[in-house]
Formats: sequence, C-alpha cells, structure tokens
Amino acid sequence: MEIKQAIRQFIAENFLFSTDEFPFDDDASFLEEGVIDSTGTLELVIFLEETFGFEVADHEIEPDNFDSINKLAAYIARKGVGDAARP
Repeated sequence: MEIKQAIRQFIAENFLFSTDEFPFDDDASFLEEGVIDSTGTLELVIFLEETFGFEVADHEIEPDNFDSINKLAAYIARKGVGDAARP
C-alpha cells in the first residue's frame, strides 16, 4: 500500500471512525480541522513506528512533521522509508 494511502486509511478508521476515504485535502491541518488532538498524535506516532519501522524522537513530534498527510509523508521520506513524497 502506498504510504499516503496508508496514513489516510489509518486516520479515517481511527480518528474519523469511517471506512470511507479521508475527506480532507492532503495539505489540510489535522489540528485546524479537529481531526487529531495530542492523544491522537501519540497514537499516530505508534502507528508510524509499527508500520514503517523507525523510531520517532520526541523532538520530531511537531506540526512541521505531523500536521497533514503531506507533512507526514515528507517526514517519513526524510526517515528513509520508501518514496513517501510521491503523490
């Protein structure tokens, strides 16, 4: 499964409680849209670590890395996992 699609699916199922497609643009802010709160961010960290096999350092948990699908994909790419930046 493509990286962005895996993130969309995880967020839709775990935060929007839906099996439908992620209803926001890939640049939409999770915080501004009310999709993820601080507890949700921790769940997202666990998902990333388990799914993509890398460790997220505490200082990396910031909006520049975690506040949209595109920011997450770019962060994952910087961690060296696949071609996460590909649309």
